[in-house]
Amino acid sequence: MQIDLSGKNALVTGSTRGIGRAIAEALSSSGARVAIVGRDLGRAEEAAVAVGNNSKGFAADVSDTAAVTQLVADVEAAFGGIDILVNNAGITRDNLVMRLKDEDWDAVLNANLRGAFATIRAASRGMMKRRSGRIINIASIVGLMGNKGQANYAASKAGLIALTKSVAKELGSRNILVNAVAPGFIETEMTEAMTPDARQALGKQIALERLGTVNDVAGAVAFLASDLASYITGQVFVVDGGMVM
Repeated sequence: MQIDLSGKNALVTGSTRGIGRAIAEALSSSGARVAIVGRDLGRAEEAAVAVGNNSKGFAADVSDTAAVTQLVADVEAAFGGIDILVNNAGITRDNLVMRLKDEDWDAVLNANLRGAFATIRAASRGMMKRRSGRIINIASIVGLMGNKGQANYAASKAGLIALTKSVAKELGSRNILVNAVAPGFIETEMTEAMTPDARQALGKQIALERLGTVNDVAGAVAFLASDLASYITGQVFVVDGGMVM
């Protein structure tokens, strides 16, 4: 059996680069038309051209509830509906909890958690009418284990996991499946800045002794978006090479 998303429309937030971009490419290569979402419309449109399959770029700040509601309306108008929603957009503002400012706490929770809530609330209405849909939230292993200097980020991802389970229970009767993917340490622009010693020390904490790739995460998302995962909901798929067991 192969992953076939032909005829499906997907919305992926934070998809102009990194993990989000890889997710958009994986969904597109499986047949889906993808709404590429970023803060900058130009970058989103460029990414949409590269992703192909009649994908289209959109701009929105996910921490702005009104902007998210309008985004969903615009994508539905352009695509005729949303079958797959991937909440990937997120930010970090790291600091030790004693030094963490209110505005840094609020910014991370608003973008990472409230943004996902607002997108789910808006997109699920159409899914409920069609009695079909997939919602996949990109969490993190720090939402399961915590991390020094990331109290705000960890709290947002833990909240996202709880949101996933709650919404899965609410929407299951309408055949809308809601799951989360929790990546571990993934090769991105941020990890490229790590020193060789830091990378080696990190590798020792991972059973596979390597960092993951964006495609490792994208593959899990594509699976959950497909009919192969038609009896899976409310789950957290940990993609971390065996770091958290």
